Amino acid sequence: MQAQWKKDATGDEKGESRMSEQLVTILTPCFNSGKTIEKTLECIENQTYQNIEYIIVDGGSIDNTLELIERHRGRLPKNLTIISEKDNGIYDAMNKGIRLARGQLIGIVNSDDSYERDTVEQVMNHYKGNQYEVVYGMQRTYLDGKEKSVVIYHHDFLPRQMITHPTCFVTRDAYEKLGVFDTQYRSAADYDLMLRYYESEAVIFTPVYHVLSNFHLGGMSSSQTGVRENALVRYRHGYLSKKRYWFMVAKSCLYEAICKLIPTQRKDNK
Repeated sequence: MQAQWKKDATGDEKGESRMSEQLVTILTPCFNSGKTIEKTLECIENQTYQNIEYIIVDGGSIDNTLELIERHRGRLPKNLTIISEKDNGIYDAMNKGIRLARGQLIGIVNSDDSYERDTVEQVMNHYKGNQYEVVYGMQRTYLDGKEKSVVIYHHDFLPRQMITHPTCFVTRDAYEKLGVFDTQYRSAADYDLMLRYYESEAVIFTPVYHVLSNFHLGGMSSSQTGVRENALVRYRHGYLSKKRYWFMVAKSCLYEAICKLIPTQRKDNK
């Protein structure tokens, strides 16, 4: 079953040109996110930058996710699109939102993460106006509800380490001309995409030394599945030898197996 509602702040397709600030699109993919999505919605409501198009792509939630979104509708940007239908995973949902986006820059905030109040303002202050540009910044990371780190990984080291994707704002032209997320990946399509942009030599990467995103560890990208898929991406792009790739896979599988055994052993010793 599909439900779709769209509300345009301008009332016509030409309204965007009359806006004093450039339009920025923010996407939130979600699925059964009732326990976490309100903080995400609140971070959009509280942005200091006003000209925002907000697109929520729900995967057909059966919990109270859509109810919570409706409860916040009056406080969210008026330029709001909500889609609820089955998808083929988070990257498919992101690609759907990108195809709908009208903003010059597109940011993606997942339904268990949040932006700082001035994130979009900071991004627009640093955006250099290039046709193909990725603006990214510092990420505050949480583990078990506690702040673990504040990090930024410079794009010069993309062949070794993914930049902080939850902070990225990408020009619409980059997505349209250079490609979107490859849905064959379950957790590392963002890394594959950024490497493709990096290797194209057409994309300008603009770092912002300011916290833009609050990211909660625990998803697939931070698991050993994510570690192995990141290694696969590096191997396919030629940054890992075959031998090194399989060593990393074996090491990850061994670590995962040990972690599964430790809780059992502790329980048996009690």
